[in-house]
Amino acid sequence: MFKRQVNGSCICVFCDRLISVNKSTCPHCDRKNPSLWGYSRSLRRLGKDLGFTAIVTWGCIALYLTTLLIDLGNIRNSGAFDFLAPSPQSLVMFGATGAIPVFELGRWWTLLSAGWLHGDLLHIAFNLLWIRNLAFEVAEAFGSGRLVIIYTVATGIGSLSSSLVGHFFPDVPPIFQGADVSIGASGGLFGLLGALVAYGQITRNLIVRHQALTYAVVMFLLGFIMPNTDNWGHFGGFLGGYLVELGVNSAMLDRFS
Repeated sequence: MFKRQVNGSCICVFCDRLISVNKSTCPHCDRKNPSLWGYSRSLRRLGKDLGFTAIVTWGCIALYLTTLLIDLGNIRNSGAFDFLAPSPQSLVMFGATGAIPVFELGRWWTLLSAGWLHGDLLHIAFNLLWIRNLAFEVAEAFGSGRLVIIYTVATGIGSLSSSLVGHFFPDVPPIFQGADVSIGASGGLFGLLGALVAYGQITRNLIVRHQALTYAVVMFLLGFIMPNTDNWGHFGGFLGGYLVELGVNSAMLDRFS
């Protein structure tokens, strides 16, 4: 299935432009190893996003089920926003982030692992449905390689923002508080929206910019209404995705102007 291509042309996995498979650097976007060692053609059979959406979807589902099964006796079912909720102990065990795990336990790796964990059935369903809708648009606009970078960076910045505010500013009003313990893929999700806003701004595509900004504003407002929402994680994720794409596209425009 994964046959290595050693000659001819292929599509750069980062910018989706035609290049020689033997190029060590893409002449269009300056990214290293644009053919992924000659496997880009085979990987593209997984889809526009090189299977990234499927990996995130099934990875999150597998970890959600595992956090439930590891502590069956403490599963919570107290309402729509707490239905089939794993215990806090199992979530921390598997990599929840926040002020306590990061600053008190020194678990800096949780800035990324927390994006694969979810707190209840509605939480995981909402996040994964939005990611599946947005990931294709981001891959279509930026390429699959940059989709992975945007999502990962946004997840880390969202987790870091929430952890920093939770640790250094514990006495702010509840709506502006960071999180002692935080989980969820919403930081990466908001990063995809931030990247689309930046893309629409730089390319002057007002339709893309307006649509992504509208989605972001609506979900920000929902975050202030719904209980136990990590608003700083959302804001940090959006800012991370926006700045990553703004920087990359600005550099490309400067190069070809």
